Amino acid sequence: QHRLPQRLPRAAPLINPMSSSARRRLVRDFKRLQADPPAGVTAAPDDANILVWQAVIFGPDDTPWEGGTFRLEMNFSEDYPNKAPAVRFATRVFHPNVYNDGQICLDILQNQWSPIYDISAILTSIQSLLSDPNPASPANSEASRLYSEHRREYDRRVREVVEQSWQDEPGEAPDDGGDEDDSDAMNDDD
Repeated sequence: QHRLPQRLPRAAPLINPMSSSARRRLVRDFKRLQADPPAGVTAAPDDANILVWQAVIFGPDDTPWEGGTFRLEMNFSEDYPNKAPAVRFATRVFHPNVYNDGQICLDILQNQWSPIYDISAILTSIQSLLSDPNPASPANSEASRLYSEHRREYDRRVREVVEQSWQDEPGEAPDDGGDEDDSDAMNDDD
């Protein structure tokens, strides 16, 4: 005598992409960011993967960073918020606490991380770090030395990267100054 199973087994379990606590927390962080956006920062998850975010920090007013538009990439693990995200500048910056590859040396992203920090807190901390670096923990020794010993030269180098930040577009190399498409300028018949 053969018994039919009460339920047929499924080939693969259905997985809710929002099922993990990290993903639920990221949705909550995003809603909070939209409802109460902090001044000078913005961020949004990738359309296909909520664990990958693109962010923008605007240079703080009344600093050499003023007017800059700095893109960042944020990568969260399934351990968020118990583990800090990996955050790096996608835009080139000249700063004592930013490595050449864009990685950021900031205590709350390393040994001082706490699950109470959300995306807004991370971005506002990075924005604050721009104008208030920690030369005692240098990731860029040249920037750290100039910041401590030759502030005018440091400020000049910062203003240079601010101007470069206006030209950088997501996914593109910095502009080489040449116009790729002059068709509109060439066809001025009126």
